[in-house]
Amino acid sequence: MSQRRSALITGITGQDGLYLAELLTGKGYEVHGLIRGQNNPKRALVESVAPGVVLHEGDLTDFASIARALKVSDPDEVYNLGAVSFVAHSFRSALHTSAVTGQGALNVLEAIRLHDPDNRVRFYQASSSEMFGKVQETPQTETTRFYPRSPYGAAKAFAHHMTVNYREAYGMHASSGILFNHESPRRGPEFVTRKITQAVARISLGLQDTLTLGNLDAARDWGYAGDYVEAMWLMLQQDVADDYVIATGETHTVREFLDLAFGHVGVRDWKPLVQVDPALLRPAEVHHLVGDATRAREALGWKATLLLPDLVPLMVESAIVELA
Repeated sequence: MSQRRSALITGITGQDGLYLAELLTGKGYEVHGLIRGQNNPKRALVESVAPGVVLHEGDLTDFASIARALKVSDPDEVYNLGAVSFVAHSFRSALHTSAVTGQGALNVLEAIRLHDPDNRVRFYQASSSEMFGKVQETPQTETTRFYPRSPYGAAKAFAHHMTVNYREAYGMHASSGILFNHESPRRGPEFVTRKITQAVARISLGLQDTLTLGNLDAARDWGYAGDYVEAMWLMLQQDVADDYVIATGETHTVREFLDLAFGHVGVRDWKPLVQVDPALLRPAEVHHLVGDATRAREALGWKATLLLPDLVPLMVESAIVELA
């Protein structure tokens, strides 16, 4: 009888961490998570989504806590999803973003190298389409040059390159998923997709009058987080580690997102309900992201199953149910 596999997830309280914990427990894994603070209010959420998860207190900026979590959990797989992931905040807190999102990934890699000199542990790094920033070609692939336009994107690029370096220098099974935007009802309320869907739900119920946003012409490749964590797992099941773009291959603007969200509650002309505030514009904008996931489709057998026209109504309906 084979031994039960185990995994350690950093950032387990985030959208992706919750879906991944749910996926892995469903596959019979023993799942461990790194969580900040003994009184973290999201502890109960993790335990409700994935019962049986073992949580370890720690922080990506605290090397000792990472090393301790590795020693206790002794995982077969490590998924580094932890980051300061709100791009707008990264402009206001560049040093902290760099420490957590960039240096934090290096801390995990180095802790694994010291814990596991035989390279038994497989590592996943959550890279981001924000690394492409001022895009150099369309669509973006694994070989497209990075041109980050935010402290978050720059920190993710550092983490990505360090993952490649540890793979090549030390022979680690270390893979990166260059994930394009992915959303769900579990998305944090600070992100524009959740901000929109929650506001539309409140407006439809008479609880809110207007919605204030920034750049309505920003275009993104939006997929479903539940699909994307499946790709993470598939990467670590491969014999050889590699980097993969994970995307739908479709691009939509914030305006189109608004069309879908308001359309779900029967509002055709949403313009009187939406205000644009220049203060919400990024200092350096990323205008057009769309990924080519050919490598993931051919090597992993992965493809997106839930596209934006179906995802947005799901998120609006979930927000309505929460308010009811």
